[in-house]
Amino acid sequence: MRYQFQSNRGEFSYRPSLFTDAIKILVSVNFGIFLLQSLSGAERMFFELFGLVPKQIWSEFMIWQPVTYLFFHGGIWHVLINMFVLWMFGSELERLWGKQHFLKYYFVTGVGSGIITAIFALHSTTPVVGASGAVFGVLLAYGLTYPNRTVYLYGIIPIKSILFVIGIGVLAFISSFDGTTQISHITHLAGMAIGYVMLKRRWQWKDIWLSGSLFVKKPWNIKSSVKKKRCPAVRNWNRILIGFWIR
Repeated sequence: MRYQFQSNRGEFSYRPSLFTDAIKILVSVNFGIFLLQSLSGAERMFFELFGLVPKQIWSEFMIWQPVTYLFFHGGIWHVLINMFVLWMFGSELERLWGKQHFLKYYFVTGVGSGIITAIFALHSTTPVVGASGAVFGVLLAYGLTYPNRTVYLYGIIPIKSILFVIGIGVLAFISSFDGTTQISHITHLAGMAIGYVMLKRRWQWKDIWLSGSLFVKKPWNIKSSVKKKRCPAVRNWNRILIGFWIR
């Protein structure tokens, strides 16, 4: 699937570099781990140890799994699509929020969606792997932060980014009732739900993180972030198009 998006007049944007710092780290680590798990020939063992296996979390206290499952993927297309969407929609969010805040959001939505998945499937022994919970959180954040951006599905069909996000959310919700699928749609929905609460509620990061180095002083929400990063020197910028190629 090919996506493109463009900016509307009056919004802050500029021609991006290929990879921002946090995106570069996440993409490199995910591809590196995928390469190692593929070469090892022991993917099943890795998935059972480091994937999200709800029954093992609660019965054997494998409490690291809601974190480690984010870095393992079930196949080449799984990791390629996740990393492509993360790069395409997450790059501009990182420029807006900064590296540290973007990484916090990514891991809170990713780890949080893993915990919710484990709660909803207490006795499941099927490993859940992939960064999709965090990626869906990033998609939600992009749609709420830039609701009027135009996303081109397959490079042809134009749709507002907020409608695109609502559409994939509804699709994930409907698909969650399909008991035959091997895709964890609950994880996708949980990532979007956690992201929505984080972006909309007027709380401070110190209400979530105990460490003083892991929070910002002002409520972190969409409106304040956009105003904070708006730059008067770039009012008359050109539209940008990002898809498989940067033009």
